[in-house]
Amino acid sequence: MPAKVWINEGGVVGQFGVLLRQWRQRAGLSQEALAQRAAVGIRTVRGLETGERTDPRMGTVRSLADALELTGAERAELFAAAGRDEPAQVETLRFDPLAEAAETLKVAVEARWRREEEQRQIHDPVPLPVRWEGAPADLQDSWRNIGGEVDLANRLDQVVEVYRKVGSRRLVVLGRAGSGKTVLTTRFVLDLVKDQGPVPVIFGLGSWHPERIGLRDWMAEQLIRDHPFLVAPGPSGGTLASALVDAQRVLPVLDGFDEIAAGLHRPALNALNTTTLPLLLTSRVDEYRDAVEGTDVLTSAAAVVLQDLTVDDLADYLPRTTRKNVWTPVLDEIRNGGALAKVLTTPLMVALARRIYSDTPDHDPAELLRFHEADAIERHLLGSFVPAVYGAEAERVQPWLGYLAEHLTRLGTHDVAWWRFGTSAKVTGLAVGTAVGLADFVVEAFVVGALTVRGLLFAVMIGLVTGLFFGLANSYVVRGAPLEPVRTRIRLRGRIDAKVWSRGLLGLAFGGGVGAAYGVARAAAFWVVTPGFEMTAGVLVDVGVFGLVFGFGAALVFGLVAALEAPLDVRSAGSPVDLLEANRRHVIELVAFFVPVFAVFVAAATGVVAGGLTALRFEVVWSPTTALALGLVGGIGGGLAYVLSLTAWGQWVVFARVWLPLTGRLPWRLSAFLDDAYRRGVLRRAGAVYQFRHARLQEYFARLR
Repeated sequence: MPAKVWINEGGVVGQFGVLLRQWRQRAGLSQEALAQRAAVGIRTVRGLETGERTDPRMGTVRSLADALELTGAERAELFAAAGRDEPAQVETLRFDPLAEAAETLKVAVEARWRREEEQRQIHDPVPLPVRWEGAPADLQDSWRNIGGEVDLANRLDQVVEVYRKVGSRRLVVLGRAGSGKTVLTTRFVLDLVKDQGPVPVIFGLGSWHPERIGLRDWMAEQLIRDHPFLVAPGPSGGTLASALVDAQRVLPVLDGFDEIAAGLHRPALNALNTTTLPLLLTSRVDEYRDAVEGTDVLTSAAAVVLQDLTVDDLADYLPRTTRKNVWTPVLDEIRNGGALAKVLTTPLMVALARRIYSDTPDHDPAELLRFHEADAIERHLLGSFVPAVYGAEAERVQPWLGYLAEHLTRLGTHDVAWWRFGTSAKVTGLAVGTAVGLADFVVEAFVVGALTVRGLLFAVMIGLVTGLFFGLANSYVVRGAPLEPVRTRIRLRGRIDAKVWSRGLLGLAFGGGVGAAYGVARAAAFWVVTPGFEMTAGVLVDVGVFGLVFGFGAALVFGLVAALEAPLDVRSAGSPVDLLEANRRHVIELVAFFVPVFAVFVAAATGVVAGGLTALRFEVVWSPTTALALGLVGGIGGGLAYVLSLTAWGQWVVFARVWLPLTGRLPWRLSAFLDDAYRRGVLRRAGAVYQFRHARLQEYFARLR
């Protein structure tokens, strides 16, 4: 279908670009906001609107139409302007849900890594010339197993071409620290994602424990972490993520074999050799060589080794990064050899030098000539990076970065995951007790209409008992491992399945425990402030009644929530902040649902129980107001306790928003701090987590603690 051509102020623009701009402006979105909502690159939106890009892929058009919330007629018009026919495409995909999932994943992957490449200024002013040569024969399989001998030597812009030469489609990329392995994987994904075929996805291997979980299962977990919509059921059971991996619709780009925990490199290589998956694997040379010598090479895999940058590369690149003529003395020194020539041979060190001296006023690279040892130069560049980036704020920021690096090193990971900032049952119990006690005191005071000593004492007692109970519950559920963020949202339609019943039983157990604790605390408060109060059998009846009512109330709410849960929307978790916000919304929805349903149930149930006990000649004091207050106290207190102790977002609040800032180890506005560090280039994003820009930076800051 030929596309119409329109004339705009900027020149010739296709009908697609005109419609896209028109509907974007109608929605009140900037180009950047539309790109973020549709999970596509800002350059893609800009190029489509200006006419620089005239052949958008089906997935891109669909994502833009979804983000703009177009009507049926508007969608058809947009697809027609792109020369596409959505109804036919949808009909085809209807019989292959994996194709639709793969197409959506492809759009998200391309948008994510294009933004990351722009953020890291890979093309400013030009990419550094990353080159490689074939690896020694002892680091790769025989050419007969690989599929025929080929010349692998080449450069960054031809990485996909080199990969396609390998008959087995299994390639190992080796290089020393900072040699450009991560830059290569990004370029590999962005070049290959344009083709039809498996979706290339980067997996950071640092979190894989090959003795605990198989490669395919781990990959599925990582896909769900970074793309929560893939938790939806697949066509043959399991999740869409598992189905995509099993059907080989995902091409794993396994980055950082060397970052796997010490002692696990050989088991990891053995596990990789049990698969025949096409893949690209990156590693530092020494760690890979050690694993090969202890086991075997990666089966059917060719291997290349990244080469150092040359003097000519630096002479072509560094002067172009600034208008100031400041790099001549440094380049002259490099030509003479020595320590500086040994350091400025990797993209990492060159990027640090560029950021410190070309991008920062009043910094002269000639100061590098003062150092005469390679280690001293590297330490200087690593140590000067944050001061150059933060300026006067550096002194305040460096202790926080140091704690962050030490925290990651202690966990044995490179992933700054917002849900992994603490697991202490004592701190959790203290937080729960404080929050529940305060909430109980406020609710009781509001209902009673006055602040009483008994109310204050009761709030303290219920806080102590609830804090202890949920601290122990947190310790049992967590068991040293952090709670995972939810990948679901609340929808209006639901269904009853095994998850509903299991969640209901969980609610019965926890609700019963909270109810019993409430009964004990209530009796204890009466005993302290009421002269002549006796602990009779009626107290046990109260404890039993509260336990049953709270238990069945929580079971009802937990079961209903489980029935109403659905996978997160495609666009709801494209970054760490997005996933955090999605979890916050989920918790707010949960509490907003929990409290009124629980309060009404408790009020009604206690009324029924009171009537029954009265009929059995028990002395019962009950009123609708008291019952409603009881329901509100139980709902709000139980909801707070559950959120703070048994959800990932609640643990984030306890540790990252209160405890760690309170003890001075991290800033109060941690999310803003992490996002700012990302924008400044100190951190990078890898799906739903942050990482230090390079492992060398993390190692440097960890040693400063």
